Order: sequence, then structure tokens, then C-alpha cells
Amino acid sequence: MLRRKPGINLMPIYRLLQNMPMGPEEITRLTTAYEQALRTIGIVDRGDPLAELLAKKIVQVAQTGVREPADISAQTIKEIGIAT
Repeated sequence: MLRRKPGINLMPIYRLLQNMPMGPEEITRLTTAYEQALRTIGIVDRGDPLAELLAKKIVQVAQTGVREPADISAQTIKEIGIAT
């Protein structure tokens, strides 16, 4: 389970992963993919609606069996249709 400091807002990916039955390795893999996707498309503001969309799609792509963070990130960006 993810813990946070009081008063700190969680990034969209952490909010999604909070109640999912995942181990630390899987959480690390998804958060790494998420951060990589954000950097690739240039999102800095984690409150951006696109950051939320990316987080949801990262989880969906990972559920298809894609394991490597770079592959999850690339597939997510491709499926959303963002040109890089």
C-alpha cells in the first residue's frame, strides 16, 4: 500500500495504484513507465488532465502483459495518439 504525507496530493498514477493488488516491483514498473511517458510528451503539471489519462492508460497497457517500463510508456503514448 502506498503511503503519503498529509497535505501532499498524489500524482494520478499513485491514486490509481492505491487500491490495486500489486507488489512493489509492479508499482515501480508502472510509475517508471508513467514518469517516462510524461517526460516524453513534455507534461510537467501532474494536475494536467492528460496526466490522468496517461496514468489510466499505463495501467491498461500493463494489464495486457507488457512488462518493460519503456515498452509500456511507448505503447501508451501510441494508443493515446500523441505524436512525439
